[in-house]
Amino acid sequence: MKKLKFLNLFLVFGLLVCSAVPVKAQCAMCTATVETNSKSGAGTTNGLNSGIMYLLAAPYLAVAVVGYIWYKKYRRKNVTLDMRNEKLNLN
Repeated sequence: MKKLKFLNLFLVFGLLVCSAVPVKAQCAMCTATVETNSKSGAGTTNGLNSGIMYLLAAPYLAVAVVGYIWYKKYRRKNVTLDMRNEKLNLN
């Protein structure tokens, strides 16, 4: 069963790597417009930078929320240790 899961994971990862499409970050006109607006003092550059920071933070926030939910769901509440025959409550 574990081999089948590993094989499926490997297959999906391999297909994702093989199907990657090269992209360009910005076209030359967009870069030139942002640089010109930045030199003239327009607020377009600030909006672009804010958008980039928002897009940068979104995946980290999603991973943090999933990790927190996972931690809360699978955390053990009552753990019994056989050291002193006492119940240890980890709340």
